[in-house]
Amino acid sequence: MTPPPRSVPYPSPPQGGPSQRPPELEGSRLLRFVGRAMRRRCPNCGARHIFATYFRLRPHCPHCPRCGSRLERGEGDYFIGAYTLNLVAAELVFALVFVGRVVATWPNPPWDFLEWGSVVGVILAPVLFYPFSKTLWLAADLASRPLTPEDLERRG
Repeated sequence: MTPPPRSVPYPSPPQGGPSQRPPELEGSRLLRFVGRAMRRRCPNCGARHIFATYFRLRPHCPHCPRCGSRLERGEGDYFIGAYTLNLVAAELVFALVFVGRVVATWPNPPWDFLEWGSVVGVILAPVLFYPFSKTLWLAADLASRPLTPEDLERRG
């Protein structure tokens, strides 16, 4: 008995032809989005000045001829993912710095400095990382859910 033929999700591209993979699966696209997000730029087009204040994104990309995408995509609770990313990253940075300092100064770690430095670090890290978490979350969303015509509409 012969085994059934294996189904291949995407056919192999013809020799020298374009890839048949959907754009969401392109690794270079995700890297481009993340690189732009880490510079606090629009992940889609790379435009600057997407923040109205340090904590608040503009409703649309300010360079609409280039992309004009909505920066607040989805429902009202859309950025809970960004808040979670911010919390995880801040706590991870805190833990790495704390453990690194203890290991580097072992057997006599500066416990007073670590105690007070931890308080300051746990408060400052989420504040400093917040805009990056919003743009990184937007980059991840754009990579997994490409722009639609609705995302390009201007509202208000």
